[in-house]
Amino acid sequence: MKAIGVTEFGGPEALQVQDLPDPHPGAKEVRIKVRAAAVSPTDAGVRTGSYDMSQSTSPYLPGMDAAGVVDEVGDGSVWTVGDEVMAIALPLSEHKGAYTEYLVAPDDSIARIPAGSSLEQAATIPMNGLTAVQILELAALEPGQVLAVTGAAGTLGNYLVQLAKQQGLVVVADAASKDLELVRSLGPDHVVERGDGLADRIREIFPDGVDAVADTALLHEDAVPALRDGGVFIAVRGWKGEPARGIRFEAVWVFSEYHSHDKLDGLRRAVEGGVLTPRVADVLPAEDAPEAHRRMEAGGVRGRIVLTF
Repeated sequence: MKAIGVTEFGGPEALQVQDLPDPHPGAKEVRIKVRAAAVSPTDAGVRTGSYDMSQSTSPYLPGMDAAGVVDEVGDGSVWTVGDEVMAIALPLSEHKGAYTEYLVAPDDSIARIPAGSSLEQAATIPMNGLTAVQILELAALEPGQVLAVTGAAGTLGNYLVQLAKQQGLVVVADAASKDLELVRSLGPDHVVERGDGLADRIREIFPDGVDAVADTALLHEDAVPALRDGGVFIAVRGWKGEPARGIRFEAVWVFSEYHSHDKLDGLRRAVEGGVLTPRVADVLPAEDAPEAHRRMEAGGVRGRIVLTF
């Protein structure tokens, strides 16, 4: 089978076409003929060797999001050949990442694609959608409480704002002038200008501070002052600030959602219900993965670039 991966860690040019043996599913697993794999910043971390890769083997295949068609099932699988599914993949595991023609996936790491969605659209949902769900679980807010989202124009920020509104939260989101229309379309209650002084601008609306900050823009200590005493700060890259004012620091870890079929299926329903809007920035053939990574790392991409096999 054809896959895209690295044998030596490095820049986008390290991504090369690999010829690998066809995999086959074990018990309660399926094989997916991948049609679409979304490109995300996590993929760049795999490409550069930023993670512990000891549970995988070379070549290392990036990709945490796949969509395609089940073409082989293992013993006891609940899935059927021909099912169109989306999957969260684990590049750090024995099954490797989603940049591949054939992906073996446990039954509970996949869900049907949303009705009316393309495979390319469905491929943007698993990792960022599950990350957004985990953020909301860690925040543990009640309807009417206030969540501030930094980086709201990014794919994770998009999904987080939409899912937070579904839960009845009051949402304040940041946006640059060029992203105002996009961010407002997500339905936040307040939009503030991104950049230096963001916490002050949030405090102008909520003088006592917000109940939680979801820091998808990696502002770290610059965003903490937006919180009320006893609030919760959720980071996406493991950062934790200095304990003060009773603030609780949490870090999301989407790798732990590998067996989260019920949550993934909930995201399917959210798309079908018009709550969640899949966002595709562009579609490129898998061989153009280096170009996709260059564009992603240059910044400013709205939605996910999707590779097709």
